[in-house]
Amino acid sequence: MIRLGTPADYPGAANVFRSASLSNEGDRENLLANPDYLILGEDGLASGRTHVADEAGSIVGFATWAETAGEIELEDLFVDPGWMRRGVATALMVAVVNSLRSRGVTRLAVTANPHALDFYRSVGFREVGQAQTAFAAAPRMELPIAGRQPA
Repeated sequence: MIRLGTPADYPGAANVFRSASLSNEGDRENLLANPDYLILGEDGLASGRTHVADEAGSIVGFATWAETAGEIELEDLFVDPGWMRRGVATALMVAVVNSLRSRGVTRLAVTANPHALDFYRSVGFREVGQAQTAFAAAPRMELPIAGRQPA
């Protein structure tokens, strides 16, 4: 079930954030060397900007959006490694897009983890440039959302 998250979901979301982040072998070394990057902020849940995937009372994924410099940004999209490739991320994207569309938002941006490019492309994001992250350059992508559903 996809639903709007609450502050009570923080422990489950934080566990998903850490386990999903460390499941990517290409990122693990940098993250373990910089453990502050493995701590999930609570703002998205507290301010109603996070959707969670809840399976029988356990959080198995979540997606958070934020407004940054006048742009709506997909801030987080994480799925528990045991639930990956089962449609959870796509369902979370549908919920985020529907929520943003109801607010009149027409475009969603993301600084994509290079390891997740195939997923972002599959739901309709297109590359529009590069951004510098703490560890490396990463693709900037946009999803036009007016009048459409992600794939």
